[in-house]
Amino acid sequence: MAFSLHPEPARLLTDRRALVTGGSSGIGEGTCYELAAHGAAVAVNYNGNAQSADRICADIERAGGRAVPVEMDVADEHSVHDGFTTAAEVLGGLDLLVNNAGIERPFKLVDMPLAEWRRVLDVNLTGAFLCSREAARIMCEDPSPATPRAILMMSSVHEVIPWERFSHYCASKGGMKLFAQTIARELAPHGIRVASVAPGAIATPINADVLADPAAKQKVVDEIPYGRWGEVSDIARAVAWLASEQADYVVGTTLFVDGGMTLYPNFA
Repeated sequence: MAFSLHPEPARLLTDRRALVTGGSSGIGEGTCYELAAHGAAVAVNYNGNAQSADRICADIERAGGRAVPVEMDVADEHSVHDGFTTAAEVLGGLDLLVNNAGIERPFKLVDMPLAEWRRVLDVNLTGAFLCSREAARIMCEDPSPATPRAILMMSSVHEVIPWERFSHYCASKGGMKLFAQTIARELAPHGIRVASVAPGAIATPINADVLADPAAKQKVVDEIPYGRWGEVSDIARAVAWLASEQADYVVGTTLFVDGGMTLYPNFA
């Protein structure tokens, strides 16, 4: 189905200027489309392959929205500075960041290479730090902004649920939780809201192997009280709402979008 903007009366983010890290695939891609549909101008971050980011931007522009691809390695300080500078220059500023970039790969503790531990923490947690710091610097330069400002983290149910063979991933998301809460206290007096969205089991390319195996797919469903896998749109809509003025009093907390998975977790 072709992308289109929401009708003007339904748009929550008109005139907002957003950057979505890891925006060229999966939840990031869906989030870019949803923010744009609500009237935001969106910088679509990618790292390496521009084809998907270019396609997303072309779809948004064709529908009458505004989007720009921004190449950036979120784990590299200089790359982050350059990427945010480019995004802010092209969009005319920045008032919304979605820290979505993240990676995962299973290893038992006894088998996990140090390089893999560092790679996941560098992208998932240090990346969120570097991007949040850069966004906050840009936002704080304008003491009286015309638009609301927010930094949103893409966390996970695994900020609270242990996940065997993913200790590095869980550590990154658990760290993200307290990082977000701490900077929320720092930035709230500046009118910058910080909050997190925590997806549960979402049907994305990273879960393709599980989704292709009926037994494995059903095993996950059995852990979800609501009885279904989540869709990218479930998360993207939550991000758009949390970024909007409708969520203006939501600060420093995590919105779980998980079909109830965190209610009675069945630890494997």
